Amino acid sequence: MPNIKSAKKRVLITKKKNARNRADRSKVNNAIKAFNRAIDSANIEEAERLLPITMSIIDKGVTAGILHKNAAANKKSALAKRLSDIKSGKVTVVVKKDNKTIAAEKARAAKEAREAARAEFRAKQLEKEAEKADQKKKKTAKGKTAEEAPAEEKPKAKKTKKADAAEATEEKPKKSTKKKAEPAEAPAEEPKAE
Repeated sequence: MPNIKSAKKRVLITKKKNARNRADRSKVNNAIKAFNRAIDSANIEEAERLLPITMSIIDKGVTAGILHKNAAANKKSALAKRLSDIKSGKVTVVVKKDNKTIAAEKARAAKEAREAARAEFRAKQLEKEAEKADQKKKKTAKGKTAEEAPAEEKPKAKKTKKADAAEATEEKPKKSTKKKAEPAEAPAEEPKAE
């Protein structure tokens, strides 16, 4: 720690200047990063809007003593060249994705796939319900036409087991215990004598 009064004062002034310089330097760096981020995300309109603002902030850094004037000129020309190369088509922008963005896209795609599967399942259920309703309508329509039709064409009513058994016995031909004699081969006819 300094003991002399002027040295103490110098320490305080240095702290203030360091804080101001750090703030000015971060303004310049943030402006350059914002411009580069706009270009990396293929947002050319935003980059065009940010270019004069960024150059202005770099010039203010020169007047504040943060940057040398030649270093500032190099930074400004590099930014302008990068934008003009992209606009003219010399350089193509490849959008960079970090792991967080990739994971978010995968999650979004999985969610959309689940929603599509649910929608498809719901559509199939609705189709089945519609088919069942159509079948019920057809059955009721058939029932109405059956009542209107003559008695001969009416469908058979449900029968009891006894009635079924009785019909079964009536319908089946009765088996006779005697075997019918099969006609034997007719004997060959003898020629008649004259």
